[in-house]
Amino acid sequence: MADPFIVTAALPPEVFAWADSLRRAHFPPKRNKLRAHVTLFHSFAPSLFEELKTVLPRIAAIEPPCAAELTGLMDLGGGTALAVRSPAMLEIRERIADHFHGVLTAQDLHEPRLHITIQNKVASKEAKALQRELGPRLELCNFHFPAMELYIYRRGPWTFVKRWAFRG
Repeated sequence: MADPFIVTAALPPEVFAWADSLRRAHFPPKRNKLRAHVTLFHSFAPSLFEELKTVLPRIAAIEPPCAAELTGLMDLGGGTALAVRSPAMLEIRERIADHFHGVLTAQDLHEPRLHITIQNKVASKEAKALQRELGPRLELCNFHFPAMELYIYRRGPWTFVKRWAFRG
């Protein structure tokens, strides 16, 4: 089976650097194959590659950078994430989902809870401890998603394919 494509909302450099440093500090090192990211779609079939290369840039060309807000921590059960609120990004995601209606995986059929995972696949007790530690000193902030990015999932590190900046 060929490797699927993943679509993410790109983080601005300062948010990326901060979130990625948290991920490196708190994600189990042997499992941390990725950098900080916000997943919009987990799995597009390889057969949709050409269509993705048409749809994503068309949307990015007419949309401005999407306002977003870091709203706090998200408990993942066996992990911790930074919760992100962005109605504009969710609207864009809905347009993409509508376009690809009928070919989305079960995981991608529902509206996501936008987040940046900084810890995963740990005991719940460890996740709760990190949340207690980070919670009081977490600085909430507003930012803009500057682009969408496409990756190939290779059962480990993702392979970067293309970035489309919002230009609207």
